[in-house]
Amino acid sequence: MNTEPDSPEESTQSGSETGFGALGLDEGLLATLDKLGYSEPTPIQREAIPLLISGSDLLGQAATGTGKTAAFALPVLHRLGDAPAGKPKALVVVPTRELAVQVSEAMGEYGRGRGLKVLAVFGGQPIGRQLSSLQRGVHVVVATPGRAIDLVSRGALALDEIGTVVLDEADEMLDMGFTDDIESLLEGTQPDRQTVLFSATMPPRIAAIAKRHQTDPVKVQIGASTGDTERSKVSQSVYFVDRRHKVAALGRILDVERPTSAIVFCRTRIEVDDLTVAMGARGHRAEALHGGMDQVQRDRVMGRLKSGVANLLVATDVAARGLDVDTLTHVVNYDVPAAAESYVHRIGRVGRAGRDGAAITIAEPRQRRALANIERLTGQAMSTQPVPSVADLKARSAELTVE
Repeated sequence: MNTEPDSPEESTQSGSETGFGALGLDEGLLATLDKLGYSEPTPIQREAIPLLISGSDLLGQAATGTGKTAAFALPVLHRLGDAPAGKPKALVVVPTRELAVQVSEAMGEYGRGRGLKVLAVFGGQPIGRQLSSLQRGVHVVVATPGRAIDLVSRGALALDEIGTVVLDEADEMLDMGFTDDIESLLEGTQPDRQTVLFSATMPPRIAAIAKRHQTDPVKVQIGASTGDTERSKVSQSVYFVDRRHKVAALGRILDVERPTSAIVFCRTRIEVDDLTVAMGARGHRAEALHGGMDQVQRDRVMGRLKSGVANLLVATDVAARGLDVDTLTHVVNYDVPAAAESYVHRIGRVGRAGRDGAAITIAEPRQRRALANIERLTGQAMSTQPVPSVADLKARSAELTVE
């Protein structure tokens, strides 16, 4: 079944007192989850949902794919009840347009049949449509920080009745320079609001925001450092290659791995464009994605990747933030990330919902210290692999022919 981002796990059990029924959700939500085929909560949902229903502030550390969207969406819907649409009662702040769309669609599906109005607001979309929707009344706004601040400054997005604020992928938003926007949004809401903060990593800046804006938050940690099974399904390997041989090495690795769908992360736009051409020349259906492209181009590229027309996305970190591709099987770090936290975000895009995935890093010999920092953060060692030889390629081709 093709589910929304971070959707609850499916299982053979019913939504009884051993499943979502034990978490305190109302009967309407339980009936909707049952119709959707969701029955057994993921660990983050099991921990977070009862706390959020009770009104507690929460500081959650959870990797991508652990089910955090439903972990905060279901309690928000539960607390809304049958309130009429008007000024928004909940605000979810996310780093990217893509994630805003995904979260709003998921909340709309979970709240099906309740007349719930969820509005996604972000840049790159005509603001007039968003202004009209807000004027007609909504229950929940899912927003990127910049567009939320714009709408507040226009007097269109009222914050005075916001009872719950959720910051999803907070560390990514801080990395993208949205600290002031986030601070402004939190300061504009009522002081007794519920504040929910989810982050894949917990750098000091996250702790500082939690200290300033949360009241006795309960900390929930589900991820690599707690032995999360989702992360263990992602194999992590590193190939040490001299810089001048990296393009050829990547080509051989992809020829042997034969990914269903892969993202290759690069540092610069020029590197993205050059590598896309090089991989295309080797027969891969490659597409580029970087900050120099407008939204129409970005949407076209993502449409090709999700439909299977393309199977290789070469992208910069900023351009690929918040992307969710169900068919993704491989993430390749063409360069070792400057920050270990960036590595966590990158590899979180594979191994979703228990699926297997591969995280591959192409490193120069001098970058061993940076790799050691990553291994300390993830709690997992990368396996060192030799670059495939011509003989390996021939053997792989013969194997595929036999299959």
